[in-house]
Amino acid sequence: MRVTVIGVGRLGEALVAGLCRAGMPADSITVIGRSVERTFEVAHRHGVRVADLRDLPDECDVLVVAVKPQQIEGVLTGLGSALHGSTIRPIVLSVVAGVATDRIEQFLPSVVPVIRAMPNTPMTVGAAITAIAPGAAATEHDLRLVESVLGSVGEVLRVSEDQLDAVTAVSGSGPAYVFLVAEMMIDAAMSLGLDRVTADRLVIGTLAGSSAMLGVGDVDPVELRAAVTSPAGTTAAALEVFERSAIRRTFQQALTVARDRSLELSGMMRPPLERISADQN
Repeated sequence: MRVTVIGVGRLGEALVAGLCRAGMPADSITVIGRSVERTFEVAHRHGVRVADLRDLPDECDVLVVAVKPQQIEGVLTGLGSALHGSTIRPIVLSVVAGVATDRIEQFLPSVVPVIRAMPNTPMTVGAAITAIAPGAAATEHDLRLVESVLGSVGEVLRVSEDQLDAVTAVSGSGPAYVFLVAEMMIDAAMSLGLDRVTADRLVIGTLAGSSAMLGVGDVDPVELRAAVTSPAGTTAAALEVFERSAIRRTFQQALTVARDRSLELSGMMRPPLERISADQN
């Protein structure tokens, strides 16, 4: 399998690193980036190849688009031109937030399958949770191939594309919620008299250990919470404060707002009509 990654930011490089860790030969991976310096830096760090959007590799099974949303129109315009004049028909895997598969497909030959993915930043440590959704031309074979690529950096699950905005709110933005909890717990720990180093170690260790427990077996989070909560004990006293503060409703509102913003961005990302490829398929 040969993979080309367009975009050498954090997610693009994380995927390259994950593929290398999973045992994919470095000469089977190609990177394409806007910054020549950054592209060669990433290529040198991982031992992979470098190409240009106007000169795609002769063999490419999966072509990952990992650029910023504001850059995708230019990238897809160039990619569409390159693929219309090429015999290669890679799977185009987009990890760009807010851009639907049908909008990506407008720039490409109709025979090119498009799959959209929503990973999250734990990809950088090989612990991502990524949801994928197929476009019109994507087959079961295409989905399995993409799952093998993204599986190198974490867990992969399939959803329908109309669920991806909710996925964005839950897991795409989710790491920031966890980091906010860590930040608030550290601040609270210091207010109780602990020094910063001790507070950091206690909070980060607690969150890491608790997350590990969530991944073991089929134990429900409710059961895990109950197991820590003795009647009338310290944990119960703290949880009562959380419940009185309507924390559940706050989380519901926060995720709903994030979902709605993702929907709004999806609408804003529709390519201008003059950019849509004519039917050259």
